[in-house]
Amino acid sequence: MKRALATAVALLASVNLALGCTAVDIAASDGSVLAGRTMEWAFDMKWMLVNQPKGTQLQLAAPKETGLPANSFTTKYAVVGVSAGIIPGVTLLDGQNSAGLSMSGNFLPGFTQYQTVTKEDKQYQSILTFGSWALGGFASVAELRAALPAMKVWADDSLPTGPTPATLHFVFVDRSGAGMVVEYVGGALKIHDNAAHVLTNAPTYDWHLTNLRNYLSLSNLAVSSRQVGSANVTEIGQGGGLVGLPGDYTPPSRFVRAAFLRHYVTPPKDITEATQAVAHILNNVDIPLGVAAFRNADGSTGSDYTQWVVLKDLTNNRLTIADYANRTSFLTIELDALFAQEKPAGKLVNDLPYPKATVGAGVLAP
Repeated sequence: MKRALATAVALLASVNLALGCTAVDIAASDGSVLAGRTMEWAFDMKWMLVNQPKGTQLQLAAPKETGLPANSFTTKYAVVGVSAGIIPGVTLLDGQNSAGLSMSGNFLPGFTQYQTVTKEDKQYQSILTFGSWALGGFASVAELRAALPAMKVWADDSLPTGPTPATLHFVFVDRSGAGMVVEYVGGALKIHDNAAHVLTNAPTYDWHLTNLRNYLSLSNLAVSSRQVGSANVTEIGQGGGLVGLPGDYTPPSRFVRAAFLRHYVTPPKDITEATQAVAHILNNVDIPLGVAAFRNADGSTGSDYTQWVVLKDLTNNRLTIADYANRTSFLTIELDALFAQEKPAGKLVNDLPYPKATVGAGVLAP
């Protein structure tokens, strides 16, 4: 009993500490695939939209104490993604490659334990290069899934990860619509089929799927009326079938909310409708500044908030992005020109040229 109570307390503590991110993907009836995500954070990570050309040389390092040499890896695919600028080099938390493979890294504190690299290992890298390696080296979920068991991924306190340890799990989606979730738990690699097409933060993915069983009564259809004694009690508005859908911003609640919204949304016919569907779903987990607050050790308060959102068209190599200040004016980037560049490039997400167009009375002119 005491052990169960301790486990429950640890679980709740880890959920409260989890910084918020939500990823959703969907395939349209014409085969188009859209993968989107929000990034919630409480600190200024100097997020950079970066381009890594095909042929980029990565140095995949082992922990210093092993004495193992760094392995050089040459990327096969161009990559555009978002990196934390406060970390030296490029550390991708999100991105897509020229073959249509997408990655979203979400935080998994309290559960992530990376692998141990030994002197006998041949393939290894720190978590800081993992995103560039995965997107730069593989065209599909199936290819990456086959390569992962041979690659050891590690992290320790020597890595410059900023104010939060890089305890991450990842969702990968490719141009075919195939998806998987990659986690490192108990020092071992765990791969899950992305059955819900949704990922948030802690706990682990299998826990989230089990938790969905608590919400099986949710429906997009409500009971329109019921006879109670001699009274005919009627509904007072649409949407009553989703009474009980959690509305808070904890990772379990965001997972349930996004999973059921994705399940019930009208199936999109093409990439335009798929983009609209995922954007509307992500609007339901958007966190305004000040709402998800926490208290610091010195008594001051901070807040998680949605720092940026991306919508990745994996079929047509297109990226749509907005930061907090431009949440209603997304910027859409045709990526083929960036994929063709031979030199790396980057720009702060907050400094991207978001559209600012306004119109006057003429908007209603015939």
